[in-house]
Amino acid sequence: MNVGILGLGLIGGSMARAFSKAGHTVYAVEQDESISAFAQLAGAVHGVLDADTIPACELILLAIYPGGCIRWLEANGASVSPDALVMDLCGVKEEVCSHCFPLADQYGFTFVGGHPMAGSHNSGFKASRSNLFQGAPMVLVPAKFDEMQLLQRVKDALQPCNFGSFSVCTAQEHDRLIAFTSQMPHVLSNAFIKSPTALGHKGFSAGSYKDLTRVAWLNPQMWAELCMDNRENMLFELDAYIQNLEKYRAALQNEDTQALIALLDEGKRCKEEVDG
Repeated sequence: MNVGILGLGLIGGSMARAFSKAGHTVYAVEQDESISAFAQLAGAVHGVLDADTIPACELILLAIYPGGCIRWLEANGASVSPDALVMDLCGVKEEVCSHCFPLADQYGFTFVGGHPMAGSHNSGFKASRSNLFQGAPMVLVPAKFDEMQLLQRVKDALQPCNFGSFSVCTAQEHDRLIAFTSQMPHVLSNAFIKSPTALGHKGFSAGSYKDLTRVAWLNPQMWAELCMDNRENMLFELDAYIQNLEKYRAALQNEDTQALIALLDEGKRCKEEVDG
C-alpha cells in the first residue's frame, strides 16, 4: 500500500514508522526539510508526498494542525485518487470535518475524521516510534454511521498501528469529550506550574506532582489552536472547574473542615464512579 503522510511530528512520524515497518511505501511532506531527510535516512519515509505521488496513495493521513490540514486538502484534493481513504489525526473534529467532508464529496475520495488516543509530552519526529499506538484507542468520525464496510476498511487500513479499540462518534460529541479528557488537563497543568512555589519543588515532589505537571511541557502553538477551535467546550469545562475550586477555597477560607472533607469525599466518589 502507498501511504501519504502530512507532517512528521510525534503522530505523523510514528505513523510513518509503523507503516514502513509493516512493509508499506510511505510518502511524506514536512515543513522542515531536514526532518524529511532524517526520516528517509531512518527508513520511515521512502519519498516526498507531492503532485507526483499524491494520486498513487491509497491512504493519506493528515497529521498537522487543524487549519493546516484543511488548507492542504483544499489545495491538493483534486489530485487525490477517488479510491483513496483520507483521514485527519487532529485533536478537534468539528472544524476539520466541516471542511473536509464537503471536499471529499467534491473530489470523490473518502474522508474519515480520526483521533488516536496516544501521545507523549515529548514532540517531534525524534520522539516518534513505531509502537506508539500499540493497544491505544482510536476515535473515528465518519460522514455516515451506518456504513459498516467503511469502518472495516478503516480498521484494515490502520492495521499496522495495532490500535487496541475503535469507537465511533459525531464530531460534536468528540469535541465535547476531548475538551475534558485532553485539552483541559493540558491547560490545568500549564497553569498549575506557574505557581512561584514550583521553583522550590525539588526534593519535595513525588508521583502526584509528576502526574499533574507532565503535560505542562507542551507545544504552545498547537494547543492554542486546538483550544481555540474547541472554544465553547473549553469555556464550559473551565467554568465548571473554577466553580468547584471556589468551593474548596471557601471551605479553607472559612476554616470549615467538615465542608472540605465532604468536597474531597465527593471527588473521590466521582473518581470511583467514572472509572469503575
